[in-house]
Amino acid sequence: MSSFVPPGPDAKVFVISIAAELSGLHPQTLRTYDRLGIVAAGRTAGGGRRYSVRDIELLQMVAQLTAEGLGLEGVKRVIHLENQVADLTDQVASLQAELRLAAGPQNLPALFPAQHVTVWKRKRR
Repeated sequence: MSSFVPPGPDAKVFVISIAAELSGLHPQTLRTYDRLGIVAAGRTAGGGRRYSVRDIELLQMVAQLTAEGLGLEGVKRVIHLENQVADLTDQVASLQAELRLAAGPQNLPALFPAQHVTVWKRKRR
């Protein structure tokens, strides 16, 4: 007997009408965002759009940013920068794990020695 595995947050399962309702946006707005590359909907064999839970969260963020006065090009830039930050955070975590494995617990102090900082203040004349 196989057990049911629910779709993950990236599974494109919501039709446009449901995605519009969940995001609080009009379906035509979702089509525009898809066309502009802000939120990329999946496509069925018949060409219908499908959205994931992550897509709906992103649509909600877009709605909030535009409501605060940010234009669509600004929204695209914010999304791009947030994706970059997430990628870099993952990369840092991966590199830190590699360092820990390579160094072993006994060598961590040698990899990260204590550093002293001297603060210099200019005297006022």
